Amino acid sequence: MSLSAPTWALAFLREARVGRLATADRGGQPLVVPICFVLDGETLYSAVDDKPKRTRELRRLRNVADNPRVSLVVDRWDEDWSRLQWVIVEGTADVLGDGDTFGRAIDALREKYPQYRAMDLRRDAGAVLRVRADRILAWRAAPG
Repeated sequence: MSLSAPTWALAFLREARVGRLATADRGGQPLVVPICFVLDGETLYSAVDDKPKRTRELRRLRNVADNPRVSLVVDRWDEDWSRLQWVIVEGTADVLGDGDTFGRAIDALREKYPQYRAMDLRRDAGAVLRVRADRILAWRAAPG
């Protein structure tokens, strides 16, 4: 990764099972949602899957269409505060609906999350959120 980030932070991002994605609509109204994601180089991918939702026209996707600037935070909380850490990815997002990049993102998500193998997560169509990282911020309480 050409972005400046500690090795431990990149490993933490690759291994993390969930992150919180922050988007905002064109009026600046923020939305933060938990997402599953995969890191591929300097790009993160997250699929709109078939877990129960009221609609697949999700607010996070509308927000990205209006305002592509996003942030993702991945953190570790522990009662032992010497174990606290977080990584924030700031970047630009768009929505993929098909194509080679879409298919590779679905394959990577299926590899990371066995749950996706049992879902109707089609490789040829759907919605994948792509976040291109511009900056990575990282902090942890204790090195190691």
